[in-house]
Amino acid sequence: MNKKAGIIVGILIAVIIAGVGFFKLKDNKKEEPKFAEMKITHELGEATLSKKPEKIVAFDYGTVDSLDKMGIEIAGLPKSNLPASLSKFKDDKYLDAGTLFEPNFEKIHELKPDVIFISGRQSKVYEELNKIAPTIYLNIEDGKYMESFKSNLEKLGKIFVKEDFVKSELKKIDESISSINKKASEGGKKALLTLVNNGALSVYGKDSRFSLIHKELGFPLADESIDTATHGQKVSFEYIVEKNPDYMFVVDRGAVVVGGEKSMSKVMENDLIKTTSAYKNSKIIPLNAEYWYISPGGLGSTNEMIKEVEAAFK
Repeated sequence: MNKKAGIIVGILIAVIIAGVGFFKLKDNKKEEPKFAEMKITHELGEATLSKKPEKIVAFDYGTVDSLDKMGIEIAGLPKSNLPASLSKFKDDKYLDAGTLFEPNFEKIHELKPDVIFISGRQSKVYEELNKIAPTIYLNIEDGKYMESFKSNLEKLGKIFVKEDFVKSELKKIDESISSINKKASEGGKKALLTLVNNGALSVYGKDSRFSLIHKELGFPLADESIDTATHGQKVSFEYIVEKNPDYMFVVDRGAVVVGGEKSMSKVMENDLIKTTSAYKNSKIIPLNAEYWYISPGGLGSTNEMIKEVEAAFK
């Protein structure tokens, strides 16, 4: 009888353990929520995602940057003008999806992506890309850098279930911006954002693609009447002398575009530039054109852009 009782008890214990294991497994499965179909509204239309995207094509380097920081793998992107910070994507395992202005529609179609991300440079081919896969436009609007950046990042957080990560990163960025804005506003020193292009100069105001400098980071403009044209206002060396900025933030476009030529040092060593307060006080701050011109709007690039501006106070 004792032997029978022992067997029965052993069976009961095994059943209980198995039951507990079953319910634990069931509970674990419940912890993985099913992807609910979502609609993402953007400036060019609306994208419907029926499942969490796995095959991703991104034409905007800022978006590639943000997805990389989130730990989201992409399948394809344009490789012709990759910034150094994204050099890992030169690897053959990533599809070369064309150029920033001319997607390779055939290759993208063969890949069968779940989603395609684009920005302003691809806006004209949105409809064609949207026929291949749901295409989402994530652009940085002139004069609204941080507003656009936050909106884009929140969309990505929602799509890839990274809301908490995005919230945490944005909080840190806001704190950095607030600190710099306080110093710039209280200092009252005036600044010019100057783009150098093969020796020619253009300046940009607070409603430009480089609005981060003046609107969010708080540097007063050395010239309040700068034209808001997309490609800036062309100026002469005499203009720079006349406005006499305390700070000059300089982006060398020629250093990062195909066929361009680096000319920042040649321009900044100009005899007229040497008469400005910015030059005399060593406040000509070179900005990395790969961040500011090629891949703005990314989580990594935005952090680096803020750090570069902060260096003006050192």
